Amino acid sequence: MLEQGSDTAHAQKLLTDAPYALVEAVLHAVDQAERDLGRDLGRRLPLAVIDHVNYVIERLDQGIRIPGTSMPELRILHPDESRAAERMAASIAASLDRELPPEEGVFLTMHLLNATRDEPNGTAALLFRRVQHVVRTVETGLGVALDTESPDYARFILHVRFLLQRLVNRAMLSSGDSSFFEFAKHRYPRAFGIAEGVKAYVHAATGSTLTDEEVLYLTVHVERLATSLGRPDDSGVFFIARNIPEASPEHLEEAAQERRKAGGFRWWITRRQRRR
Repeated sequence: MLEQGSDTAHAQKLLTDAPYALVEAVLHAVDQAERDLGRDLGRRLPLAVIDHVNYVIERLDQGIRIPGTSMPELRILHPDESRAAERMAASIAASLDRELPPEEGVFLTMHLLNATRDEPNGTAALLFRRVQHVVRTVETGLGVALDTESPDYARFILHVRFLLQRLVNRAMLSSGDSSFFEFAKHRYPRAFGIAEGVKAYVHAATGSTLTDEEVLYLTVHVERLATSLGRPDDSGVFFIARNIPEASPEHLEEAAQERRKAGGFRWWITRRQRRR
């Protein structure tokens, strides 16, 4: 378990101080996680998990519970690691015949990410923190907690993840047609304002400015979230509503996809008029 060049004194002390049952439980759980993920997790992970679980149990025995959070974004951004971590937590708890706090799945997920992600400079953790900030911006703007179990929430989290990845890769969406952007801006001013807030955060955090097309898609996703929570934005003005009889977020997204394929917003208006 010890690697050449590692802090062997600390590792030896850790293995000596931790109860043997705990060490055995963690090693068994890590073996299972390696099978679940189909890869070697390295020699440092068991030591990190032993250290963490031992610390948690010591605090629980003292009547102290470490505050944690559910971090539902993790399950969407890293589903494989999240499932493996939940199994690890359940396995360790069963082996030790004691209950562990439910947030242990979150902490163990972060340990697995540290072991399985090869991105430089903590890219995975940075991406996760930025997704979390965007979620908080949306919740503050809507004045409500998002339903983390809903399909719309999952779609939104994945959209934000890919948006941030496009930003890093300098491949943001763009279009020369501003009519659809102007429509969403006036029809859903609250969602648009939230999207502008996200744009401001992204600029402050990265120095890059989101394109109108990226803000447009954010607006559509935010309004879809609001609608699914029973809080649609009815304050906007249908300045081209006579051409768009069904201006729901779903139709906006359909329009955006069709427009990108066909190369223009006017084509979509004509197509919808023919459907009537």
